[in-house]
Amino acid sequence: MRASLMQIAVNPEESVDSRRQRVASLVREQSDVDLVILPELWPVGAFSYQAFAEEAEPLDGPTHEAMAKAASDTGVWLHAGSIVERAADGVLYNTSLVYSPAGERVTAYRKIHRFGFDQGEATLMGAGTTPRTVALPELTLGLATCYDLRFPELFRQLTDAGAQGFVVPAGWPARRRGHWTLLARARAVENQAYVLACSTTGTHAGVEQAGHSLVVDPWGEVLAEAGTAEEVLTVELDAAKVTATREQFPALKDRVLGVEPPRSAS
Repeated sequence: MRASLMQIAVNPEESVDSRRQRVASLVREQSDVDLVILPELWPVGAFSYQAFAEEAEPLDGPTHEAMAKAASDTGVWLHAGSIVERAADGVLYNTSLVYSPAGERVTAYRKIHRFGFDQGEATLMGAGTTPRTVALPELTLGLATCYDLRFPELFRQLTDAGAQGFVVPAGWPARRRGHWTLLARARAVENQAYVLACSTTGTHAGVEQAGHSLVVDPWGEVLAEAGTAEEVLTVELDAAKVTATREQFPALKDRVLGVEPPRSAS
């Protein structure tokens, strides 16, 4: 299975609609792969909080229309990164969209862990409550978004649900790029699964983006890593490698669940 991670530049001089159409055209260029992955909130910018309400859209809004058509035109599975979703009740969510090669939206994942420490995304958006996996013909993928990467319990739950790899779109800041690479490798090693971590580049509302999208294999080895410019990474993924890793080093079988915390001395 061939997958392409598209590290998209978010330029404040480019309108959301122009970027939407440009990215759709870039997706159509990936006709020789099976899966295309886009970053978090690439239409508006992950740190462009002041634009969230204005650019929010329903699940069947303009980004859905553009991405569904791009997926069907190209005949690829498309993880279209995430959008600012406006739900029917008016609540905003950071929502990832996944399309089949026929252009059908097969699932949507609302980001569970919101970043901001009582500011920004954490106050402007609702929290998702439901982990999601999507079964492709070759590989079952668990879905996570950016800040989710810091919470290993989500990835363990996705592994228990059958995930052999994780897709992590992000708008990760450059000042914490070391954490981005470290955490992506950690989630791969501890779950013996692929991690496909797709970031933006450019600057969102004055926040420089890390870039450095990467693909990590089930042993924690980095198969490919981007730089800081707009770039496409294309890699081969093999579900048999996940199975072999878990059989050769069956650490997942040795998990001890429900361990009680130590009691304080009386």
